[in-house]
Amino acid sequence: MMTEKTEMIFGVRAVIEAIQAGKEIDKILVKRDIQSDLSKELFAVLKGTLIPVQRVPVERINKITRKNHQGVVAFISAITYQKTEDLVPFLFEEGKNPLLIMLDGITDVRNFGAIARTCECAGVDGIIIPAKNSVSVNADAIKTSAGALHTLPVCREQSLTNTIKFLKDSGFKIVAATEKGDYDYSKADYQNPTCIIMGAEDKGVSYEHLALCDEWIKIPMKGTIESLNVSVAAGVLIYEAVKQRGFTNEE
Repeated sequence: MMTEKTEMIFGVRAVIEAIQAGKEIDKILVKRDIQSDLSKELFAVLKGTLIPVQRVPVERINKITRKNHQGVVAFISAITYQKTEDLVPFLFEEGKNPLLIMLDGITDVRNFGAIARTCECAGVDGIIIPAKNSVSVNADAIKTSAGALHTLPVCREQSLTNTIKFLKDSGFKIVAATEKGDYDYSKADYQNPTCIIMGAEDKGVSYEHLALCDEWIKIPMKGTIESLNVSVAAGVLIYEAVKQRGFTNEE
């Protein structure tokens, strides 16, 4: 089997070969009742990778392609994801005072793209997302980001909990944006290495991750609506951090 489009691979053997070749795969759709011997080989190859796998009705795959997909379709990522453990030492070696944004459970690609666009404009050093139950870098996200996702480092992690612990061990302050915040966002100090965590609009930052944060901050609301759109809220916080830093990330 070959790719029907440049961003998609279908057929079990073709997907296995793509994984083994190290292709950056965004996600894989597998029909729910797949049971072939070759599919068992696919799952064995997937073990230990960060590639999200979704089990779906075969009808969904049929809508994507009418070719002989054998119940498996893989989508090639538009970018190469990085690892936080690799990015952070590189930033320090470059003499940066890193500012990172972590997205906890955000699934709307338009919000993701808008946040990435703000990050790139403000000189943020990278975005961190989880491998599961999260947005990923697809064509819609790139379009909304105005191309920012082609240049802004995106780290995809198996465990945000472990990533937060790594960042804290690396000297980062972890700041969570939450309606449960203790005080106004402008009263927080963002001048040292900082990671700001933004949560999904419906659930917010998970309690598991809130428990690891150094500070909980909130944006004051004067209207009757309880919260800002997450991309707008991210913009407010990012530019407060940039203001406090005196645009030190600029050349």
